[in-house]
Amino acid sequence: MRRYWPYIFTLMLLLSGMVNAIAQTRNNLIAGKGKLILLIDLHSSPAELDSIFKKAAIPGVDKRAFLAGDYSAIIKDGWVMAKKQNNVVQFNRSLTDMKGNPQENPYIITASIIKTQPRPGYLDVVYGVNNFAVATVTEVSPGLTRFFLPGHQDAKRVFLSGSFNDWSTLKGLMTKTPQGWVIDLKLKPGGYEYKYIVDSRWMVDPYNVLQMNDGAGNTNSVYYKCNYTFKLKSFLSAHTVTLAGSFNNWNANELQLEKNEGEWEIPMYLCEGTHEYRFKVDGKWMTDPANPDKHVDEDGNISSVLNIGETVNFKLNGYTNAKNVFVAGDFTNWKPNKIRLSKSGDAWVVTVKLSAGNYNYKFVVDGQWILDPLNQNHTVINGETNCFLAVAPTHTFKLKGYDNAKVIHLSGSFNDWNQGSYALAHNGDEWSISMRLKPGKYLYKFIVDGNWIIDPGNKLWEQNQYGTGNSVLWIEP
Repeated sequence: MRRYWPYIFTLMLLLSGMVNAIAQTRNNLIAGKGKLILLIDLHSSPAELDSIFKKAAIPGVDKRAFLAGDYSAIIKDGWVMAKKQNNVVQFNRSLTDMKGNPQENPYIITASIIKTQPRPGYLDVVYGVNNFAVATVTEVSPGLTRFFLPGHQDAKRVFLSGSFNDWSTLKGLMTKTPQGWVIDLKLKPGGYEYKYIVDSRWMVDPYNVLQMNDGAGNTNSVYYKCNYTFKLKSFLSAHTVTLAGSFNNWNANELQLEKNEGEWEIPMYLCEGTHEYRFKVDGKWMTDPANPDKHVDEDGNISSVLNIGETVNFKLNGYTNAKNVFVAGDFTNWKPNKIRLSKSGDAWVVTVKLSAGNYNYKFVVDGQWILDPLNQNHTVINGETNCFLAVAPTHTFKLKGYDNAKVIHLSGSFNDWNQGSYALAHNGDEWSISMRLKPGKYLYKFIVDGNWIIDPGNKLWEQNQYGTGNSVLWIEP
């Protein structure tokens, strides 16, 4: 039953009065009157078909057979073929098939925090450690990453292509040396997929053990531009030192430190945010003696704490008689006692580091959850109102006028057209909310006291199936 949650989610949107399509792409899952409508373009790529079948929770579809006209897998799953127009096939399914909510945690279903799936060939990871048989990708001064492909002296041209240059076949021309081919790139910390193109022939890095299937039928080499090195001094007589933390689900057998010049160390890429970690020395857990920041969980376990990312200041005025004030949200998995504020005059303050993204949060004052009085941007998730914060936002939505409006919400393709998700703040003659959106195209509307309108300050718009239009936003890379 768990696989039916996309249907339940769509049903919830329908019952809440949503009148816009979930997304306006050639492959689509739409809530109609009493039914779900599945639209599939026969010109779709295998990756696009995988995406829509996953969204519709239809298992075991042979894509090649489907494109050849065999729809038995979809029909067997309960869908009915309605019509075929040009290259688009429409399947319908009655909403009465969806009985009850099979999800153990409904909060996950209705969560409106923006999440985007990585594109094939582009990594979106929490952490990573390199594994080379021979170190052919190295960091060189000043801040450059050198890719080296040994041999292939008979090749006329060799290119380096990957997620760092949008898999270009024209950029990344490598320089021939007596030992092989080389190129230096300036990369930001993160994970990258790549390949070499030797005289028009694509190949993985033969010296890189890390490889990944990108979901589109390709196998690529993986490189992590590291941004942190965990170090443990002393304990040189130890046989094994490993690292485990919240970033790898406390797997103590995965990340092994190497002995190097009088200390144990492991360089790695670690995404922005707050991470808890411990070392395990010959089977015994210990915190990082070089890191004074510690956290004690509800079971009494003590962990070291590492913060990587953007600096965010939380402040709560008043409550001078409170004993304990915390801030909790998506960034703490809503644990109420993880980030404590300190008293400063007539306010409570704390500085944390968060990764770029969109977050919900609240303050917890002596066990009571309260909204941030200084933040008018709110979200409503499963009937619960929270404050909304964008770290390193990429766009600010603005709507001028409407001074007499009681509440204005933002809805669009980035939150599955959930009409109650994002409340704008009212300052002067302007309503606004900032968000972090990844590069791409987005459709959106404002909802002024329940009335849907396109953005009057945005000339870009396109017609929708209801004839009411949607505003269009492009976020450039």
